[in-house]
Amino acid sequence: MRMTIFNMPVIRTLAHWLALFILKILGWKITGKRPEIKKYVMIAAPHTSNWDFFYGLLMNLYFKNEVYWMGKKQIFRMPFGAIMKWFGGLPVDRSRTNNLVQSVIDEFNKTESLIVVVPPEGSRSKVHEWKTGFYFIASGAGVPILLGFLDYHKKEGGYGPLFYTTGDRDNDMIKIKEFYKEIKGKFDN
Repeated sequence: MRMTIFNMPVIRTLAHWLALFILKILGWKITGKRPEIKKYVMIAAPHTSNWDFFYGLLMNLYFKNEVYWMGKKQIFRMPFGAIMKWFGGLPVDRSRTNNLVQSVIDEFNKTESLIVVVPPEGSRSKVHEWKTGFYFIASGAGVPILLGFLDYHKKEGGYGPLFYTTGDRDNDMIKIKEFYKEIKGKFDN
């Protein structure tokens, strides 16, 4: 893909130690471990605050993951657009259908290593149903879903288990959401 903070060797190492320091100072505990596989979709839930980006970035810097994340195109405007892309951002135009799922599947098929982070709510606002694009990306690319989380109540973040889709979306979504049942976002949506 392109050059980001996650794939620049010296900066990546410095960022790892800086992220660890900041998380410790702020009282956050890091749990789970980075999967040994090179391709997966990571969901980041619950997504209730702009602070999720900050803590999620720190967590991924700590784990030395080379991640790319999807965000609405509006956050990529000047003057921050280049910085957001350097942090692994991929702009998404949510106002029109543009076969984003297939585009990401194609990227998975073209590369040896790819981690794409998707907030399943698709918004910081209260939602009753998660968007399922992450599920179809993982299914279509034949990669697992890593259950990433930030629990503001416990001040704990990291990785849960890998989840392999079965093709039964409704049942799989119930199982995925079960993992997040007790995890609290910054705001109670």
